[in-house]
Amino acid sequence: MYHSGNQMVDPHILFEKAQIQQGMHVADFGCGQTGHLIFPCAKILGDRGIMYAVDILKDVLQQIEQRAKSISLMNVHSVWSDIEKEGHTAIPKHSLDVAFLVNTLVHVKERHAVLEEVNRLLKDKARLIVVDWIKKGLVFGPKDEQFINFQDIEQWAREHGFVVQEVFEVGRFHRGMVLYKNQ
Repeated sequence: MYHSGNQMVDPHILFEKAQIQQGMHVADFGCGQTGHLIFPCAKILGDRGIMYAVDILKDVLQQIEQRAKSISLMNVHSVWSDIEKEGHTAIPKHSLDVAFLVNTLVHVKERHAVLEEVNRLLKDKARLIVVDWIKKGLVFGPKDEQFINFQDIEQWAREHGFVVQEVFEVGRFHRGMVLYKNQ
């Protein structure tokens, strides 16, 4: 039995915000071992779509691959990458319809570098969904100094040809943002 991670962030809300459809090419950057976005999204994308599971931990990617194989999801592709290094992710440039950064930016030092790398891979008219922690002082969440500044993400987005389509709450502990690439 796999833990889905859905207790804090419902992936179906994110899929709706991202307007996920069959045949799209989608990536989850910093996918983590639960694959809580990977597996339900891959099912929606269908045989013509591609779901990229991107992480820096190779054992996490092995677990994702094994689980995808065990449930016959052939459209899941694991990609090892240090997403803080631009040009490092082995996904074709300008090929993604949607990218997810869910509880990922909180774990990296070079947040703008991560955003640059994701931007490099997004098509024009693509969506970037950023979700991260907002509730500080919790025993089970990140340390207060790790929290991202959503205003900084908005400013970066506007400077790089994105429109902030929506900012929304995701449960009690997270905020989400839909960035639409319009260049």
